[in-house]
Amino acid sequence: MKINPDLYHGHDQYTNFFEGWYFKIVDATGRYALAFIPGISRTEEAKNHHSFIQVIDLINNSYHYYKYSVDDFYSNNRHLKVNIGINEFSFNKIYVDFEKFHGVLFLGAPKKWPHSKINPGMMGFLDYFPFIDSHSHVCAIDGFIEEGHLKIGNKTIDFSNGKYYIEKNWRKNTPTPRIGIQSNYFEDNRATVTCSLEIIPFPIIKEFLGFAIGVTVDQKFYSFTTTNHSKLNISFCDRDIYLCATRDNLQLILKTKSHTKDFIECHESSNKNSSFMYEAILNAEVELTLLNKKNNTLIYHGIGKAGGIKYRGNLNKFFNNIEISS
Repeated sequence: MKINPDLYHGHDQYTNFFEGWYFKIVDATGRYALAFIPGISRTEEAKNHHSFIQVIDLINNSYHYYKYSVDDFYSNNRHLKVNIGINEFSFNKIYVDFEKFHGVLFLGAPKKWPHSKINPGMMGFLDYFPFIDSHSHVCAIDGFIEEGHLKIGNKTIDFSNGKYYIEKNWRKNTPTPRIGIQSNYFEDNRATVTCSLEIIPFPIIKEFLGFAIGVTVDQKFYSFTTTNHSKLNISFCDRDIYLCATRDNLQLILKTKSHTKDFIECHESSNKNSSFMYEAILNAEVELTLLNKKNNTLIYHGIGKAGGIKYRGNLNKFFNNIEISS
């Protein structure tokens, strides 16, 4: 495992490997949201190897999967910079010139998930376990788009003073069930939240629910994770989630609000030369409440707009595994 999980992990992986970076952008009004997902997929058969750019397009309520040659993929080995052909995705800018997507966005400095050599990313020391095949990481909890426009079809959208968010996933085997929730668009600009829940195969116990939730309030970072012994309870109502996480004297409550019709069906490649479906949305609301239970005080309450939600795989697995994490 690389000490810097932002970077590409597949230099010595020639079959059965997937790695993708999720760049979500929202304009300053919160009306327009888009996610570019550049990456690479190596399956069992070399003829099916390819790089790609996926696009989740809230503006046109559509999803696109554009395939490129493996030779079109490039990743810098010192800092986050991924190219698919002439298209660039980095901490500095997003430059796209393919199909109906054209333009450049200049990005401000990212706000990072705090890390150390022992806990290099959001999964903490679990990233070092060689038998864990699926890894997730948040590269940028929050960041401003300094300036830039994108032309999408015949429409040009100004993303200047908007927001960006970056996460990634890399794995060797078929995708496991996962829930992702994120918003960094709170009207008071005081808060951000990112949440990843995933069923992780594990020796002896077969599998467990791994989770990592990061919240910032007024520049202070709060984490609720499997590795810091937080407790978690979740419940579902239609397509929405109620989540309660506790650690020491802190209690976090997340509630999502979405519309079923707004979910877009997407897919990822698996190592079996096939695709794996998931659902995504970019215009959900995420209600965030953070409490200090010791002195019964409210640290923060607010509603994040332009929220991203992702559902992958059998969600019943989360009910079967919830007691392991609590």
